Amino acid sequence: MDSGEMLTLGVLTPHAAPGPEVEIPDMAPGRVRVQVARIGNAPSRDSGNSGALRTQAGTRALDEAAAALMPAVDALAFASTGSGYALGHRQELALVERLHERWDVPVYATCLAAVSALRSRHVERISLVHPPWFEPSLNELGAEYFRGQGFEVVDARLADLPDDPGRIEPGMVVEWVTRHLCHRAEAVFIGGNGFRAARAIHDLERRTGRLVLEANQVLLWSALETAGAPIAVRGFGMVFDDRQPAGTRQRRDRA
Repeated sequence: MDSGEMLTLGVLTPHAAPGPEVEIPDMAPGRVRVQVARIGNAPSRDSGNSGALRTQAGTRALDEAAAALMPAVDALAFASTGSGYALGHRQELALVERLHERWDVPVYATCLAAVSALRSRHVERISLVHPPWFEPSLNELGAEYFRGQGFEVVDARLADLPDDPGRIEPGMVVEWVTRHLCHRAEAVFIGGNGFRAARAIHDLERRTGRLVLEANQVLLWSALETAGAPIAVRGFGMVFDDRQPAGTRQRRDRA
């Protein structure tokens, strides 16, 4: 990807609540464009019904959504934290691999991206924060997902915040997470692609001294890492801080 090029990310999601299409362009203004295809009868937000989430991540539904975006996108992102939890790591990875083989573009998924970002920072102990509209069973599935990938989940909570994505302000997220963060956690993952918490990341990291990851943030991080895109992201987390845009790396290699 050359300097100045626009990266177009196609988002597949079973949720109607705006999330990636709001936060990803906000993190990389003028450099990343998001096009969304919603899968089937999308619920208004990240539903806690794991059975419904697995159904909406089915082959036919995903292919129909992807077909609506191709060939106008450079990559695909499956944006559903809850679906990743409901499927489990192995099935989520299989979903990504199948979409890649079918459409011949890079493919990302929220929970896989979160695992990669945590491993890139050598994190072992994590806290999970989920939106209030997740069911308790989905909260526990999230803990099981990360434990299955070798992380110690020291805490997994549903945030006591308004039960409406549009009413949640970044400052609310900062205050709630700061008050409830387990002292043993090395990092926090804020799950839920409709839980728009990206603008809370900078203040949370400053106040807690922990790495903070968020569902849409890790999708962008994963896409930029894979694409080698010369796009710098500032103010949305330490995970971007030691990431050198591809053009910078090439210039240094030649020096």
